[in-house]
Amino acid sequence: MSSTPSLPNFVVWAPDYTDEGALQRRLAVRPAHLENAKKLISQGIIRVGGGLLTPESVDAAAADIKFVGSCLIYEGENIDAVRKIVQEDLYYTADVWDKEKIVILPIALATGLPPVPS
Repeated sequence: MSSTPSLPNFVVWAPDYTDEGALQRRLAVRPAHLENAKKLISQGIIRVGGGLLTPESVDAAAADIKFVGSCLIYEGENIDAVRKIVQEDLYYTADVWDKEKIVILPIALATGLPPVPS
């Protein structure tokens, strides 16, 4: 996939599981998850993304930040192609993201996206 404007964009809301071990699972696989994300960013597949935090985390010390999920914008041929990429993500396979609650929808962006890194 490339940054060709003709490919549609999809927003992905991936809430984390809320069980006691969810944050530990996230932190354990986070470095590998971010490495894979860098590859997808360089390919123009992930256009923007990040972890969603609790409101209290805005002013919290780094050790006290609490994640509640992830939000990303993917560029892909269709929703099934994006779903496949999401299901291959380490946060999905390592049970960080709540598989039953993930939402993937096409998005009509009103603003531009950052350029694909070269």
